[in-house]
Amino acid sequence: MATVTGSGAQPGLADCTPAADGSPVSPAHPPQSVLTDAGDLLRALAAPVRIAIVLQLRAADRCVHELVDALDVAQPLISQHLRVLKTAGVVQGERRGREVVYRLADDHLAHIVVDAVAHVQEGK
Repeated sequence: MATVTGSGAQPGLADCTPAADGSPVSPAHPPQSVLTDAGDLLRALAAPVRIAIVLQLRAADRCVHELVDALDVAQPLISQHLRVLKTAGVVQGERRGREVVYRLADDHLAHIVVDAVAHVQEGK
């Protein structure tokens, strides 16, 4: 894995992710397609209910009725937000009998949300 060096490196952005051809890609200058996908992901997370869902799923896998109870939000609204998160690849659902149990697709997504919430709380 390559490393960004010099005065332009930002904390937390020191490691480069290799491109599909194996060449390093600087996190400061990713391809446009990566920026577009990152924007789509952030838009999917940009609703208070969806942030709350991610925080709930960070703690444990949950089915819809558990999210409804925990967040005090109507079932159709929870289902709508889960659909957005699933389409964006944030959550995955697995059918267990009559219920679908949702979980986060990966831990990176929880870190994005936790860091955003912590950042806001630090400023208050």
